Amino acid sequence: MTSPRWSIQTGSKFEELAGYARAVVDGDWIFVSGTAGFDAATGAFPDDPVEQTHCALAQIRDALEKAGAGLADIVRVRVYLSDAAHVMGVSKVLGETFSDPRPTNTTIICGFAVPEIKVEIEVTALKRGRVDPPGRA
Repeated sequence: MTSPRWSIQTGSKFEELAGYARAVVDGDWIFVSGTAGFDAATGAFPDDPVEQTHCALAQIRDALEKAGAGLADIVRVRVYLSDAAHVMGVSKVLGETFSDPRPTNTTIICGFAVPEIKVEIEVTALKRGRVDPPGRA
């Protein structure tokens, strides 16, 4: 029997505006949308790209937990940066976050619709051990 496809919403105004989900769970696969590094407590974007990276990873961790997975289940990371000067600091955070087997990584320098955004991270995860999230058993 195939597991149903379902989505995770966070209530973000951007999710509503653009008609997307924070994450889509399809069987054991989890696809997390590009996640900008805003501080969930304040709703603002920190000035520091390293801090934005920590904020984005916290939101990604939360979405994965809702899907019954964690950061260790990530198999692919796409990192979007507003400036090449941010690569080393952001890469250091990612290097400290992921352990073997490490996910693949593509890093792209680009512009964003909101000028305060310096970092956006998108991930794909594959659950290693089948874990049903709360309310999905």
